[in-house]
Amino acid sequence: MPEQDTELPLVAYRIHPYPSLPIVPASSQRKWMDNTHERFAYRCLPLLIANQSGWFIVNVHRIRVIWNGRDGKDDLKVICKGGPPSTPCPAESHFGHGVLTFNLNYLFRTPKGYNLHARGPANHPKDGIVPLEGIIETDWSVATFTMNWKLTTPNQPVDFEPGEPICMISPVKRSEIEQFKPQVRSIDAEPELKKAFEVWAERRNTFNKQLFEPNSQAAQEKWQKEYLQGYYPDGTKAPQHQTKVNVREFELPQPPSPSTNQS
Repeated sequence: MPEQDTELPLVAYRIHPYPSLPIVPASSQRKWMDNTHERFAYRCLPLLIANQSGWFIVNVHRIRVIWNGRDGKDDLKVICKGGPPSTPCPAESHFGHGVLTFNLNYLFRTPKGYNLHARGPANHPKDGIVPLEGIIETDWSVATFTMNWKLTTPNQPVDFEPGEPICMISPVKRSEIEQFKPQVRSIDAEPELKKAFEVWAERRNTFNKQLFEPNSQAAQEKWQKEYLQGYYPDGTKAPQHQTKVNVREFELPQPPSPSTNQS
């Protein structure tokens, strides 16, 4: 992908003096993907791009939560089992209904016209609990937001470990989705697109059949790489193609310079 000419600021202001949960570029790696046969999940470029498209906010405590299935705040038990002594446990039961709340200790600022999409880490399933998503107008709001998860299974303990991402943030342009005019058309209306699709479909069907032939080229290649490498079925290169998301690290505040004034 060509480099962007304009740098857009994304600022996380710490609102309390104690250490905040770390914010790091989202990783392409997922444990369940590591455990797939021959790590085949990593052959799916759309998964990899989604995995990396944002920043993780990372937990630093050992936390266990148990919900009894009822609606009260006290029906969700939050047990903090250890963490940095100078950092309070960020998790609590605030809303009831089996919702676990993480306080993030940040006030975020995005450029004018940009919201912040806060959600669970992409393609990161967790048994017994699901992340809730929110989109916040962080270009003007002076209120903080929390990251919330909904317990799904009563009386099943759910653990959050140190180093585990508990939130993923990504800037999104406000109202951009409303500019799209969605339509359904027959592919017959686009003859060139139809022809390219049919070539791809035929190649895909042939490849899948040959996968079961031990000495075939398909069996040796294991999967088709045209999309991964950014090629059309006829071998021409796509005009733009991205195989990695280069999300930058958050810059940490610099310590104040020692005074040069003499008393």
